[in-house]
Amino acid sequence: MSDNIEEKIKNYRTAPFDARFPNTNQTRNCFQNYLDFHRCNKALSAKDQDTAPCDWYQKVYKSLCPTSWVQKWDDQLEEGSFAGKI
Repeated sequence: MSDNIEEKIKNYRTAPFDARFPNTNQTRNCFQNYLDFHRCNKALSAKDQDTAPCDWYQKVYKSLCPTSWVQKWDDQLEEGSFAGKI
């Protein structure tokens, strides 16, 4: 299983089609992948497991989200004022 994930991450080019977000506007897709990345890291870190599978979400949100949004969300996470549920 982890070989399959590592292979997908290795061959990653840009965000693949996600049926949950069929529209042209990918704002929700960007935000959801940002949340999924942080949730994945939190869940796997709590179990003392390798967080490498979470890299997929990070690559997707980094290709979809404007850098300014990610920086703002990171700052909000540090301050404890982030609106999303992680």
